[in-house]
Amino acid sequence: MVINRTKEPAMLTRKDNAEAERSGGELNTIIGRGSVFEGTLTVQSSLRVDGKVIGNVQVSDALIVGKEGEIDGEVRVRNAIIGGRVRNRILASGKVVLEAKSVVHGEVKTSRLVIDEGAVFEGRCSMSDDDKAASLPENSSRGNRPSAMNMEVLSRHEAAAGR
Repeated sequence: MVINRTKEPAMLTRKDNAEAERSGGELNTIIGRGSVFEGTLTVQSSLRVDGKVIGNVQVSDALIVGKEGEIDGEVRVRNAIIGGRVRNRILASGKVVLEAKSVVHGEVKTSRLVIDEGAVFEGRCSMSDDDKAASLPENSSRGNRPSAMNMEVLSRHEAAAGR
């Protein structure tokens, strides 16, 4: 786990983490603003990136890339909410949300894609209802079942967007 504690308030509060734990999910990894992680990053629950990751990322549940977060590498995830920048490829077995002001350069392969007004997506997208098209590797500890935290994160985003 990489955590960068700065004087700036964190985007996620203790309340957010408590809600995630109560709902059965867990946000256990945060790459904080000002932090740089180089290499392959594998997370067995959910990940939030407010810093920079250079390398491939595999997350068994939700990935949240904050407004200042960057990933330069292939991303394999169940669901993702992108508020910052991603370069390379996103392979998601569930849903990918590109928030306003996010920038994605590369390929997105998912079953559902939401692009908010103001997002920049430059690349190729392929969508399929077939979970195998973008599924996580067999060794994922949760199988194809989304966690409660993952569903909570997506539900909050949809509610905030007025969907």
